[in-house]
Amino acid sequence: MMKHIRNYMFALLALFALINISCDQKKEGESIQKEEIAEKPSVKESKFYPYSDLENTGGWVLNEEISDEFEGTTIDTTKWFVEGQNGDYYIWKGRAPSQYAPHNVIVENGNLILKTQWEPDYNFAKESYADGAHKDTYGIHEGKPLPVTTAAIVSKKRFLNGYMEIKSKAPHAAMTAAFWAIGYEQELDMYEQLAVPKIAKEGSISSNTNRTAIHDWSPPAVRPTKAFGYDEDLPYVTSDDFHVYGVEWGEDYLKIYRDGKFIHGFTQDELGTDWVLNNPMEIWVDSEIFKWLGVPHKEELPATFEVEYVRVWQKPSDNLLAKDRAFYSFEGPILFEENPRPLDMVPEDSNANDYQKFWLFSEGSEKYLKITEGHYASGVEALQFFGYGKNDSLNVPKVVAKTPEGSLNIPVGNYKLSAKIWLDQGRITDTIHVTLMNPKSELLFTGLKELPRLEWVTVETEFSRTEASSKNDGIEIGIHKEDLPETKAAKFYIDDIAIIKTK
Repeated sequence: MMKHIRNYMFALLALFALINISCDQKKEGESIQKEEIAEKPSVKESKFYPYSDLENTGGWVLNEEISDEFEGTTIDTTKWFVEGQNGDYYIWKGRAPSQYAPHNVIVENGNLILKTQWEPDYNFAKESYADGAHKDTYGIHEGKPLPVTTAAIVSKKRFLNGYMEIKSKAPHAAMTAAFWAIGYEQELDMYEQLAVPKIAKEGSISSNTNRTAIHDWSPPAVRPTKAFGYDEDLPYVTSDDFHVYGVEWGEDYLKIYRDGKFIHGFTQDELGTDWVLNNPMEIWVDSEIFKWLGVPHKEELPATFEVEYVRVWQKPSDNLLAKDRAFYSFEGPILFEENPRPLDMVPEDSNANDYQKFWLFSEGSEKYLKITEGHYASGVEALQFFGYGKNDSLNVPKVVAKTPEGSLNIPVGNYKLSAKIWLDQGRITDTIHVTLMNPKSELLFTGLKELPRLEWVTVETEFSRTEASSKNDGIEIGIHKEDLPETKAAKFYIDDIAIIKTK
């Protein structure tokens, strides 16, 4: 009996030991799993850095309004406009004969999937789309049905300068994979890829081409609009696997990266006024048919353009006008992104609306003030005062360029207002008047006659705000008749207005 009891006790002790070991292993496994999850950085933690700068020597800060890891089960519509969702299309319905369809935008297993399908029962738009010399009807190719649907998403926010990166794999079909951006009068194709082209011609995209192209949409926007670009021959087919593609867009340069390696670059010094990337842009991720390179066969479809992430980083600035720097450098409109973008607003659209607004000029100013191209401190444009000759004078009390109401948002504090000025030789005004609208502050750039001529110089003045900007705050730039010579007033230029907080 005692022997049986001892055996039972030994068995019971062994069972407890096994249970404890199992529990310890489970706890250890749970701990490892939790550590792995904890070590995987989220977008909000902002631990991601460009693949070419993993130590973040560039001081990049993640723009969370545009970056997306595509976790979850549906696309984040606070960040992305889905072409065709609720029947709404932004700018176009896709490159015919294919058409964007919202059901082709899928998020699963941590990836964005843009699907291309053969859908003979889809209700294609009864309209044509002209793309230069190519004009096609949706769902129809050369008079025969080609019922191909595809997909596109567009960021709801725009941004000015930054590092744009995507980890992606192109569809294995005669369908493009495109990661691109547009803004006022400009387009940047970070890449266009086509893994299965059907037609080979000189200058076309091959199965291993990574094409970067920049387009000038300033009026008259006549094709070809390409300003410059670069084609890279890859050591792989773009649909074979995921790769990381990055583009660093600076104020006056562009750098192309692949899998963390620098590939090619451009500078404004090389390009002059062909440098068109001067305004904020929105990101597009889409798939299209390039008819001139062939159309997909039914047997190729469905095909998927897969994206693991889209990330955008920017560098911090002490300029309170940095977000709207393009506007205050006279390159394009100021954006009111709290209002929706008009669905028909193409890049070359120069009409003011609730989303984009432009500099305003007082009556009588058009003879003396104009935003002109070709003479600039940055970008390609500046505000020019034309001056007048020996038999002329300023025939109005003052000329004024002012921002739309609500353009300025400055909190309480002490600040320095600056601008860059180019003075021509001759008789010049000694003063430029700057008015902050509400609360009203009258500021002066003075002593201009003592400044060097025929070069860009910085002028500045300090001011304090005891009240924050009201909803209709803005800036006026005035040239007064009383400050000008009676005859022969020399021309000058103003560019790069900035406001920096001081102690």
